[in-house]
Amino acid sequence: MMDNFDPDSPPPHPHRPPRPWFGGPLVPLTFQMISLVIAAWYGAKLLSRPIQRLSDAAERLSEDLNSPPLDETGPREARQAANTFNLMQQRIREQVQQRGRMLGAVSHDLRTPLSRLKLRLEQIDDLKLQGQMRQDLNDMIAMLDATLSYLHEQRTSEAMQWMDVQALVESLCENAQDLGSRVLASGHCAPLLVQPMALRSCLNNLLDNALRYAGDALITLEDSRRQLLIRVIDHGPGIAAEKREAVFEPFYRLEGSRNRNSGGVGLGMTIAREAAQRLGGELTLEETPGGGLTAVVCLPRA
Repeated sequence: MMDNFDPDSPPPHPHRPPRPWFGGPLVPLTFQMISLVIAAWYGAKLLSRPIQRLSDAAERLSEDLNSPPLDETGPREARQAANTFNLMQQRIREQVQQRGRMLGAVSHDLRTPLSRLKLRLEQIDDLKLQGQMRQDLNDMIAMLDATLSYLHEQRTSEAMQWMDVQALVESLCENAQDLGSRVLASGHCAPLLVQPMALRSCLNNLLDNALRYAGDALITLEDSRRQLLIRVIDHGPGIAAEKREAVFEPFYRLEGSRNRNSGGVGLGMTIAREAAQRLGGELTLEETPGGGLTAVVCLPRA
């Protein structure tokens, strides 16, 4: 048995079992990597929390100037940012209140001399001159009322409420019919979360515009799961496609059939669009099939 032994051959290696996959340095490295990822995620969340609070407060401020101030807690940088934000909110509120007081003063101070002028017109013997001056004064008063209304709309802050839009549309139609106008309504819709005064202002201005230039109007409701479409349709002279965006500019007036002789000072469409935008929607103008103008108010349900 010993004849086959070669003393120069290397000794045989003992058989070693394979090392398990969970052994060695791989396990601590894996745990370290997982720990670093968790720590980084948690740290990023802590760092972004003050930014998210500031973003939420800014969104609340855009909807309501009287929203509660931001809590001045957390790290020094977060407290400083919250304090600066609260000071900004306070200054904005004070400026809006000051503008409101100024509007009231302007309204009173301008209406008083205009009223006196209207009384003194009765002393003019020339009836033609008297009529021309009375028309000019009425235009000045109408422009003053429209301007003050526009400025009031810009500073109004209103909470969102559920509203029966169909009942509002039917009420507007009945009011117009009582004044002798031919206004019809069609369609149905479920209640919608809106700012009631803003929606009423929007539809009122659109309806007044349609009646001023066409004499009659049709309001249609088209409801869906995503949005509510309100169309105010007239068959008046219409507006050229290239001028439809321009009419939303304050005091912009069209020449021709939609002119000053028809009434208005050029703020109705501006107020209507800004009211629709405050509701999260949009107001666009289209041509009515067969001629005329269709104002489309798109209000989201989400």
